[in-house]
Amino acid sequence: MYDSISPNTNFVEQEKKIKEFWDKEEIFKKSIEEKAKGTPYIFYDGPPTANGKPHIGHVLTRVIKDMIPRYRTMKGCMVPRKAGWDTHGLPVELEVEKLLGLDGKEQIEEYGLEPFIEHCKESVWKYKGMWEDFSKTVGFWADMDNPYVTYDNNFIESEWWALKQIFEKGLLYKGFKIVPYCPRCGTPLSSHEVAQGYKSVKERSAIVRFKVKGEDSYFLAWTTTPWTLPSNVALCVNPNEEYAYVKANDGYNYYMASSLLDAVLGKLATEDSPAYTVLKTFKGTFLEYKEYEPLFECTGKKAEQLGKKAHYVTCDNYVTMSDGTGIVHIAPAFGEDDSNVGKKYDLPFVQFVNGKGEMTEETPYAGKFVKDADPLVLVDLDKQKLLFDAPKFEHDYPFCWRCDTPLIYYARESWFIKMTDVKEDLIKNNNTINWIPDSIGKGRFGDWLNNVQDWGISRNRYWGTPLNIWTCECGHMHSIGSIEELKSKSDNCPENIELHRPYIDAVTIKCPHCGKEMHRVPEVIDCWFDSGSMPFAQHHYPF
Repeated sequence: MYDSISPNTNFVEQEKKIKEFWDKEEIFKKSIEEKAKGTPYIFYDGPPTANGKPHIGHVLTRVIKDMIPRYRTMKGCMVPRKAGWDTHGLPVELEVEKLLGLDGKEQIEEYGLEPFIEHCKESVWKYKGMWEDFSKTVGFWADMDNPYVTYDNNFIESEWWALKQIFEKGLLYKGFKIVPYCPRCGTPLSSHEVAQGYKSVKERSAIVRFKVKGEDSYFLAWTTTPWTLPSNVALCVNPNEEYAYVKANDGYNYYMASSLLDAVLGKLATEDSPAYTVLKTFKGTFLEYKEYEPLFECTGKKAEQLGKKAHYVTCDNYVTMSDGTGIVHIAPAFGEDDSNVGKKYDLPFVQFVNGKGEMTEETPYAGKFVKDADPLVLVDLDKQKLLFDAPKFEHDYPFCWRCDTPLIYYARESWFIKMTDVKEDLIKNNNTINWIPDSIGKGRFGDWLNNVQDWGISRNRYWGTPLNIWTCECGHMHSIGSIEELKSKSDNCPENIELHRPYIDAVTIKCPHCGKEMHRVPEVIDCWFDSGSMPFAQHHYPF
């Protein structure tokens, strides 16, 4: 049936001849046309970003992406294969920053948004030719002459249409929440981005003495982030666990969890005396509202300015007995659990860290990056005899997957898609998918869906799809769903408007409620929304 192959065949030359034949005779195009009446089999290309070089790992993905559509074509299906290019996002911005010798958002804005955006647009095509040659070399068939491009106005307009549907269903909202935040990039990250950047690190934690008001006693509380201590406004215990009041062999009287006494105080034992003597025990609720003295003067002053009570013990079931002292310190600006406790007890909101991840001027560590402030905080507490111990602690810590900066959990306003409202639909649809291997769909991805959180979709950056929300000082908000709608509502929208910053930032619309000008919010969106919109946006649906 087949011709025999000579063992002396020059496969490199043979490969070149086949590729030349495919190109000359337009075999890929003909294979599509020949199956025009066949059953459609839809292939989506999750594309590369052309400002990065192809490497050996891409060979496997290109081969798999070619193999399945080719097989389906041979089975009689019509398999359109539209190539595409991912073009937005922080990786492109970081590449351009390096090219221009810039470092951070301030320098980008000093340089100018318009020239910066133009450089981003040029940068994404840096290795386009190399990618096309690479794809042809591995025999990857796709329509690369008419690709979709995520920065194209048509693509963005389709995304705006989708975002408008989400907004009008009440699923897009602005919230003040604790978000994973990159201080170097100056923007929050989504939960799936955070998952890509964990590293195992060894750091100094802190077991701190908090002086109880009116007693010669101390609460012992543990934290892995000493830099948050200047923003401390409360302590928290588990209401249902047993706590003890003990006289320790170091001369201090302590409150802490009974089950952790040996782990924390055991090292104080000597041949002549035990590490501690238990004076009494009680449930965590006994300690609720018990007051203590602020660790830092700046925190006490801030609480007074805000007119809210601070520096007392709170109760919450999230406190565990697995490590630490059974008492945790609460800084509502820097953790989701802390924030929840802060809302529950109406604690003052103290955030002595700025958007660059630097300690603010109210603290003794003004201008220091939070991680650099850690050892300084420990030294100061030790001088005041408020540091019981600073044990090394190994744990997984999130870093920015783009620039490798340690992330911080930081309270700020962001835009969210209410994924929790559609969770059951997501799980139901996931169960209809034929995952290979099945363990991915039911395991890793299924587990992620079961614990899905609202999607922090906004990014405080520049090169991305602009969030299509216009706001008025009267509080009215409107989502624009198309270029036509924008022009119909605006008196200053250029005929050939480009849907990118800074051009779109200048376009205003009139508020239907008060008649004043409405301005677009400054955020762009997560470039993963570009990726998720590809099935319809590549066709400029529904326009």
